[in-house]
Amino acid sequence: MTPIALLDLSTELLRHVLKLEHPADMVVSNFLRQHKALGSRERHTLAETTYTVLRQRLLFSHLAQSGSGPMERRLALLAWQGSPAFLKAATNPDEQAWLAKMGAIDRATLPEKLRHNLPDWLATPLQETLGDGFWPLVEALSVAAPLDLRVNTFKAKREDVLKVLVAAGYTVEPTPYSPWGLRVQGKPALNKLDAFTRGEVEVQDEGSQLLALLTDAKRGEMVVDFCAGAGGKTLALGASMRNTGRLYAFDVSGHRLDALKPRMARSGLSNVHPAQIAHERDDRIKRLSGKIDRVLVDAPCSGLGTLRRNPDLKWRQSPKSVKELQVKQAAILDSAARLLKPGGRLVYATCSLLAAENEGVAEAFTAAHAADFVVLPAQEALAAAHVAGAEGLVSGPYLRLWPHVHQTDGFFAAIWQRR
Repeated sequence: MTPIALLDLSTELLRHVLKLEHPADMVVSNFLRQHKALGSRERHTLAETTYTVLRQRLLFSHLAQSGSGPMERRLALLAWQGSPAFLKAATNPDEQAWLAKMGAIDRATLPEKLRHNLPDWLATPLQETLGDGFWPLVEALSVAAPLDLRVNTFKAKREDVLKVLVAAGYTVEPTPYSPWGLRVQGKPALNKLDAFTRGEVEVQDEGSQLLALLTDAKRGEMVVDFCAGAGGKTLALGASMRNTGRLYAFDVSGHRLDALKPRMARSGLSNVHPAQIAHERDDRIKRLSGKIDRVLVDAPCSGLGTLRRNPDLKWRQSPKSVKELQVKQAAILDSAARLLKPGGRLVYATCSLLAAENEGVAEAFTAAHAADFVVLPAQEALAAAHVAGAEGLVSGPYLRLWPHVHQTDGFFAAIWQRR
């Protein structure tokens, strides 16, 4: 494709994405499917340019005011992630001069808002929580996340898969905390990896793996993944159970549960039972009340811990949506708690950075259920699960992961045991 045509496509894609009506990854995927003739490098350029705009939208929108032509084209020029020579061939002398002028600006002199590229409602609580750690977080959120894999321990050992991937030419290392994880440099075509097609690995952020480790599902138990989604943590739990016992994967979305089915087939697990529920008080849940050993509640949340992967979320969420989520999170947690038998373990988790969705919800649950549930320190649970460096993964009794500290997505987890 000619440089001019690719820049035009980038402009068109940004026009769709910046409406913020749908998740950016969905819009990008649909757009690329409509342009099947694009090569892998062209697809990469379009996607990464789009995500760069989303990560630095405030800065680029400010700089673009001095340019000319369609706004989306100016944004694409500022964020271009393809070859500089390719970009030069797609632009006229005036645009090249403008880009040189923008590149000469000392961004350290710009207002804070243009440097952190976060809406005020999100920047303020993060600055209050992190203090000097705020700017390292901003820097971490400005780059793409690495590719983490979870080894399916029901089928393979981590050291064996690591050797196979290294022999195949990939740059791979064990994840520093999860005993199941591998971190791969670059973005290989996973569906072409024999280890993937054999079900020996699944894509899963290391932080997400730690949530399954905290749940500590064991052989022969009755376990519930209460908000299973596409089943990444479900499959990790099933492998922990060594394909024994009974593992329920509940979710209100049949579409998400459908995505679990091919992953189950690859995994070799037969102890997983997906079930669509209408809401957190569904009759299926009532029938299991008091019978379950472990419940993982990876609750619906703002997703702000995944901003490296989903930078559009900071523009699509709002204080109002976060308050609505808190109500939903509390209701789901209360309902899930009824499933536990005495001595059973309850894990509440989010991929949010906000205390309102994390400590706030957990502490309210503890206060309301002090007679029935006792908080379990996350550090003890992590150490028991053979997680390295457990003391550096916690804040008080909770798991607290930050992209700039742990190189994972942002995660929170609280653990209780039923009396």
